[in-house]
Amino acid sequence: MFAILGDLFRYRPEFRLGAILTGFILAFAALSFVSPYPPQDVYVVPPDAPPSLTYWFGTTSRGQDVFWQLTYAIRNTLLFGFTVALISRILALVIGLVSGYKGGWIDRALMSVNDTFIVIPLLPILVLFYFVMRDSMSWLMLALIMACLGWAYDARLIRSVAMSLKTREFTQSSVFSGMSTREILLQEHLPYVMPIVFSTTMNNMVWSIGLEVTLAVLGFTDINTPTIGGMIYWANQHTAMVAGVWWWIAFPTITVIMTFIGLFLLAVSMNEYIDPRSRLSRIGGAS
Repeated sequence: MFAILGDLFRYRPEFRLGAILTGFILAFAALSFVSPYPPQDVYVVPPDAPPSLTYWFGTTSRGQDVFWQLTYAIRNTLLFGFTVALISRILALVIGLVSGYKGGWIDRALMSVNDTFIVIPLLPILVLFYFVMRDSMSWLMLALIMACLGWAYDARLIRSVAMSLKTREFTQSSVFSGMSTREILLQEHLPYVMPIVFSTTMNNMVWSIGLEVTLAVLGFTDINTPTIGGMIYWANQHTAMVAGVWWWIAFPTITVIMTFIGLFLLAVSMNEYIDPRSRLSRIGGAS
């Protein structure tokens, strides 16, 4: 896997650009650990101050420094996206590998559950969860709910790869040598699907972050935990654009767009690496 990432960084300019953008966002998020202001405190600086040498990104109507508040917000937003992606990748891997390798009634049962989750309308379900669990809808609870709803497409993709690997000679040799199903899946099949896992992780993070921002802007999340969507929510509540406090919305929006572009470029470049059709289409276009 590390050799693949090294090749991508060396030969794929879009992967390098995505890695640079993502690395910059991660470094910016790391600044939250040295912030002079606690994220929940308000009126610690003069409100509505425009960007200056003292306050680089200006201040909010709630008396918060936008720069330092943004470091907390993007850290929590990235952590949210990673939590959703990690849990949903584990579900997709287990269900996809087992379904594709075992086949038979196990495959039919797992894919019936999988297809049910595919057709579930996510946004209305998440809004419903919020109204039902409004008093206990924490940041972590929302991440767990989204993770349980966001694995189905990728599980079917992993299943198709597992079905192909099942017919390979090395799999038959592993069976004849006495390896258990768990050993075959972990030692023989898992390395082949790791590039797909990396690509779908980036896509899943983009999806989960975008959905969290949407829900937060609408007020359907824990708005007291600093996130990108939470910052935009409070800016709308204080009519920032009407009041001329444009920086309160502009800098969070720019930051999340950079995050989307960085993760998207990483996913696209990895997808081109694992999909021969993408490489052939690029070669044909260049000729």
